[in-house]
Amino acid sequence: MSPAATVASMSIYKASSTARLRDDDYQRIAAAIRWIDTHASEQPSSADIAAAAGLSEAHFSRLFRRWAGIAPGRYLKHRTLLAARAALDRGATVLDAALDSGLSGPGRLHDLFVSIDALSPGEYKQGGAGLLLRFGEAKTPFGPVFLLRSARGIVELGFCGARSANAMLDDAAMRWHAAEFMPDETAQATVDQAFFGDQTGLVLNPVGTNFQLKVWQALLTIPPGAAFSYADVATLLGKPSASRAVGNAVGANPIAFLIPCHRVLRANGGLGGYRWGPERKSIMHAWEHCQALATTN
Repeated sequence: MSPAATVASMSIYKASSTARLRDDDYQRIAAAIRWIDTHASEQPSSADIAAAAGLSEAHFSRLFRRWAGIAPGRYLKHRTLLAARAALDRGATVLDAALDSGLSGPGRLHDLFVSIDALSPGEYKQGGAGLLLRFGEAKTPFGPVFLLRSARGIVELGFCGARSANAMLDDAAMRWHAAEFMPDETAQATVDQAFFGDQTGLVLNPVGTNFQLKVWQALLTIPPGAAFSYADVATLLGKPSASRAVGNAVGANPIAFLIPCHRVLRANGGLGGYRWGPERKSIMHAWEHCQALATTN
């Protein structure tokens, strides 16, 4: 079945926990987290934070806990602690700061057994001839994503943002012009496993050069809540002078979140770029910090 014939059947597969994944929840909590980050030095009360979000304190607390896994006050304390550590240790590298933060230990989201089984260059050059690619749109805590997978694993996972899933499907159909495309009725279940469930057994099936694949493998070793610089990743690869090449490979990552390019920052701790938007990158960091903290409750 061709993309043109199937694009009309594209639908959003709703998660069983629909309320948890409503798009307006993401937007509201993302705005609240930005507000907390901006006003953390003022140590606002829970009532202040709720008022800034335009909700009652009780309603906001429930919504924040449902989305982030912890109370807003605990997240504020965490941000305060991070700021204090940064002030005391300005000379540390991003890698050292991440490892010293206590966030590199095991947690629910760090129980990763994701592997990469890359598509061959030949398969890509042939436009995916002989491949059956299943596509779908699904909800995540950070907005909808477009998912493309083969029988071997996830080929692409990208946030829709300002672009529709249909437009992303059109792009995929151009890249894989010789492949067969079919709707994926399990798209939401796959995405739920990636963001909320046991990731054991998830296989990623991207296409990339040998160097890109090595970089993406290195990114899989960065634990949630931690952040490495491009130089740190280059050092992991045994190529400390290859920061620029690493940056290019990070930017070419076709699988959001599972290949965690959002955990790579500038050497000075700045966010840097992100193909799915720097604001989403910032909120993903905050969410992962919350998830790491939730495991200590």
